[in-house]
Amino acid sequence: MATMQTSFDPQCFRVIHPLSDAPEEKCSTEGLGRIAMTPAVRLSLKVLRGYLMVMSVLLVYHVLDLAGVVHSMR
Repeated sequence: MATMQTSFDPQCFRVIHPLSDAPEEKCSTEGLGRIAMTPAVRLSLKVLRGYLMVMSVLLVYHVLDLAGVVHSMR
């Protein structure tokens, strides 16, 4: 029968604060170029861009309406 180790030895773990740790090497994005996209991905990104633009316009209109600048026909 296997025995389980239940003792804790605090000497095993060393905690290093992220600000005290050595800086990690960052990835360089130089020379990557453009990402190849399929037509479906390109279309979905254009649809997403249009949706975000429409939502932004509606948000600005709603804020202006709440501020009393735009008089809606209610």
